[in-house]
Amino acid sequence: MTRDEALALMHEHTRSPSLRQHMLAVEAAMRACAQQRGADPETWGLVGLLHDFDYERFPNAEHSPTDGHPTWGVRLLREKGLPEEMCRAILGHATYSAVPRDSLMARTLFAVDELCGFLVACALVRPSKSFADLEVSSVKKKLKDKAFARGVNRDEVRRGADELGVPLDEHIAFVIQALRIVERELGLGAAPAAPVG
Repeated sequence: MTRDEALALMHEHTRSPSLRQHMLAVEAAMRACAQQRGADPETWGLVGLLHDFDYERFPNAEHSPTDGHPTWGVRLLREKGLPEEMCRAILGHATYSAVPRDSLMARTLFAVDELCGFLVACALVRPSKSFADLEVSSVKKKLKDKAFARGVNRDEVRRGADELGVPLDEHIAFVIQALRIVERELGLGAAPAAPVG
């Protein structure tokens, strides 16, 4: 599957600008992590771009391991020929799927998913609406504030860094840097940006 095909699939199934923004952010973080670790940025980027494409239609509030997100989406991705390692990484980002994160790609997706959502929320409340002046200390302070970005699972943010074997501060700093590069594409930053997606 090419990136254009993955993007078209994501657009077909996702109308929400914020959910599209999230998948683009996770794609950017996955690409940066792949480059850092000597893996294929295209493959890892596709996993990031596609990991939540079915979430809007099949949100799976009951956390079924066999129905809804991400199982529904992975079934479709398998039909389209996406390699099994990529499918398992997507399944593994949902802890309730019971699919172990047994590859570096899978552990990385889990580690950047919730964190990307949180970092976008942190950037949005800054006067600059940018990652450019977002500091790790500010992010960690907001992580302690349970009222801020309530939907983000703080335990998964911490567990993701632990599973990668990376100190949380270092992990946050790396992902902030990855998102700085694409903030215009995410609709963030001082200057007007093109629409997300």
